[in-house]
Amino acid sequence: MTDLAPPITAEAVGWTVEVVSEPFTLGSEDVDVAVARLGEHAEQNGWDLVVGVTELPLRADDGRYLLAAIDARRRSAVLSLPALGGVRVQARARHAVRGLMDEMAEPATREDQRLPLPRISARGRLLMAMVLANRPWMLAAGLKSALVAALATGAVATIEPTVWSLAISLSGWRLAAAMVASIAILIAWIVIDGELWDRPEDDSPASRERSRLYNTSTILTLTVGIVICYLALYAVNLAWALFVLDTAVMSDALGRAVELPDLFLLTWFVASAATLGGALGTGLESDDSIRAATYSKREEERRARLAGERA
Repeated sequence: MTDLAPPITAEAVGWTVEVVSEPFTLGSEDVDVAVARLGEHAEQNGWDLVVGVTELPLRADDGRYLLAAIDARRRSAVLSLPALGGVRVQARARHAVRGLMDEMAEPATREDQRLPLPRISARGRLLMAMVLANRPWMLAAGLKSALVAALATGAVATIEPTVWSLAISLSGWRLAAAMVASIAILIAWIVIDGELWDRPEDDSPASRERSRLYNTSTILTLTVGIVICYLALYAVNLAWALFVLDTAVMSDALGRAVELPDLFLLTWFVASAATLGGALGTGLESDDSIRAATYSKREEERRARLAGERA
């Protein structure tokens, strides 16, 4: 993962602020490793203070997630962006960096500090930030083969009389079950085909918790992204059905009256079938394409580095 300091403005006369962006090792998820490395950077570059801003979640030895940690001896601190939540991140980061700088510049500061998140909201805040960083609304654009397969499946299914008969005969709860099943199957397919499941580096509780956090963010990212894709498929297939289908022709073919509201039920069923078609389309995507579509650049780099270390 990459530690990236956001641009800040020195408010006190005499301060010179230098912004550096560079990759950190996976061990930087350990807060002690992170602040130690930052301290080394400060010594090597002759910096008075150093604040590292990382897109990794930080976790203390007691298991609590941290907003920030300060190493008073080395005049270094590390701030976790996910701990700020998923909204107004830049403004909150600037405010937090200034606060950390003020704290380290205070001569009375002698002890290392850990700034934990509230236990109740910590995990939810981290997950929201991690999911938003992954931009789930961009999933469809990154999986072009899956999108083409889904659209083709929907276009063919919409004009198939057998599909008309099946869709109109299904009850509402069965159509809902088909929708949930198709979304779940596509999520599982992407996770398996793209090898997105994060495995613990060892059997330690910290490592297992870290994997659970990343896997949960992956599932939530895919769920949000695929639901958005499903709604888009529904809209496209509904427009196609309204354009090409005639309820009178459908009534003659099915031997029963078909009205305009039935097209909405047909489109619902077709959207589920198209989603399954999209699952087959993901098989044409490379693992790198799937990871690029699912994760932010920083998370993609973290996983690629992890895969390289395990190889």
